[in-house]
Amino acid sequence: MTSRMKVLQLFKTLHRTRQHVFQNDSRALEAARKKINEEFQKNKSESSSVKISELLKIGEDVEILLRTTVIQGVHTDSNRIILQPRHEVLLDNVPYCDSPEK
Repeated sequence: MTSRMKVLQLFKTLHRTRQHVFQNDSRALEAARKKINEEFQKNKSESSSVKISELLKIGEDVEILLRTTVIQGVHTDSNRIILQPRHEVLLDNVPYCDSPEK
C-alpha cells in the first residue's frame, strides 16, 4: 500500500472514530474535526518517507487513544453527570494479587 493510501485511510479512520466517540456532542465533534483536518493540512507537503511513517504512527496512536480511553459524560442537573462508557472502554477487572501462587 502506498503512503498516500495509508494517509487517506488513517484520515478516514480518525473521522469515523471521532463520530463514534463523540456521538451526540456537536461541540466535541466539530472541535475534533477541525483538529484532525488542521493536522493533516499542516503536514500535507511532507515528502520524507521517514517523517510520513512517524506521522502515521502518531495518528494511529491517537486513534487507539480516542477509541479506548474517552468516556462521554452528560449533565443531568447541577450536581450530577451520567457517564456513558462504550464497550471498547470497559475492561475486565482483574484483582491485584500481592503474592502470586506461581
